[in-house]
Amino acid sequence: MKYARLTKEQFDELHAEFASFLAAQAIDKTEWDSLKINKPEVAEQELDVFSDLIWEGVLSRAEFLEHFSKNHIFLFHCFDTYVQSIILKSQDASVDFLTKDGLQWLSDNMFTDNIEMKVGKKVFTEERNSSIFELIKQGAFLSDGQLFTQINTILES
Repeated sequence: MKYARLTKEQFDELHAEFASFLAAQAIDKTEWDSLKINKPEVAEQELDVFSDLIWEGVLSRAEFLEHFSKNHIFLFHCFDTYVQSIILKSQDASVDFLTKDGLQWLSDNMFTDNIEMKVGKKVFTEERNSSIFELIKQGAFLSDGQLFTQINTILES
């Protein structure tokens, strides 16, 4: 596998797409049920191939990612060959960005000495989608990019 197998919940959500995927390989429900019982390794391979196809599509469209931890927020804007980042760090160890109060504190202190802000750019050394998947495995999630865009606009002005 190139990425990771989808969870049962994700497969449930993508039931229709998975059925279409199997149909494209001339595997109907009866044959699929038979595969699961008689050739579980083949069924597993089909699940893995489908998972990689879904991940490839999602990662190809990924533009913004965010990763929140107690004292840091990592914001990423992904391009074809590089990723741009904005990293926010609380100088106050008692602040927790994983809470509503912590995010309010961030809003109130954004451009003060209480927040250390770093901006960076990194060229992808691996294939783009694999690099983005690594960020997701570390806890990042896809976002609409609103926070990145707001901060970046202020920084550029």
